[in-house]
Amino acid sequence: MSSSAAANALNAVSATHLVRVPVTTVWTGPGSPRPVDGPAVADEPDVAAWLAALDTHAADDESGRGRLGLHGRVESQLLAGEPVEVTETDESGAWSHVVAPWQLSPEDARGYPGWVRSAHLSPVTDDVVQGPVPTLDPREGGATHPAVAEARRHLGLPYLWSGVSPLGFDCSGLVLHTWRLLGVVVARDAYAQAEFASPVELDAVQAGDLYFFARPGRRIHHVGIVVRPGRMVHASETGGVLVEEDLPADRVATLVAAGRLPMP
Repeated sequence: MSSSAAANALNAVSATHLVRVPVTTVWTGPGSPRPVDGPAVADEPDVAAWLAALDTHAADDESGRGRLGLHGRVESQLLAGEPVEVTETDESGAWSHVVAPWQLSPEDARGYPGWVRSAHLSPVTDDVVQGPVPTLDPREGGATHPAVAEARRHLGLPYLWSGVSPLGFDCSGLVLHTWRLLGVVVARDAYAQAEFASPVELDAVQAGDLYFFARPGRRIHHVGIVVRPGRMVHASETGGVLVEEDLPADRVATLVAAGRLPMP
């Protein structure tokens, strides 16, 4: 068995349903979506139309109708074929609370929790689902680490809070996406990724390691993929897009740790 296949087998999980649509958004509750979020919660979601609608309010995001208004409303996203365990449904049956085992979380040992539209799920016939199928060769990119090579493919992509797909990433969503392509299940949020990763001294980082950032007295809030010491590629909410850059002064001031995720 190859190392990729072995990692895949180890990632077998219990599930009651699979995501049947290209992308479904995980909300904090059934009442979280705003009118502008209609395309995302339709029975057949149109995420591109949803993002376009959000961007019509980008110049006036204080209205709460743009991308920044997703804070406190959205937890994550799930992709087609991703397994979940439904733990309850609301009274209408239109919403399901799920845990997502391909997104590890300290909040629930079974996986990342949140609410999704029930119409976006289909029941599974087998309650055990294998881990994500690797689609990225760990040797891809030649001398470049495959995580760096994959992240660079999305440079310039607008930032999306809780995004995990090439339609839009947040910082930890980019990491989750990249390692999933390698067939590896990792934690969802930046602070949890720091706990999941093997610690690396800041002066010993290599390409493909992760930089973690936190403000004094606060937990880790940001993560970037190391290109080389002092340089990273990351989904930057403050910059609005996915960028590769040398660490600016504000990032250096909040750099608190580095880590290394497993490879297949």
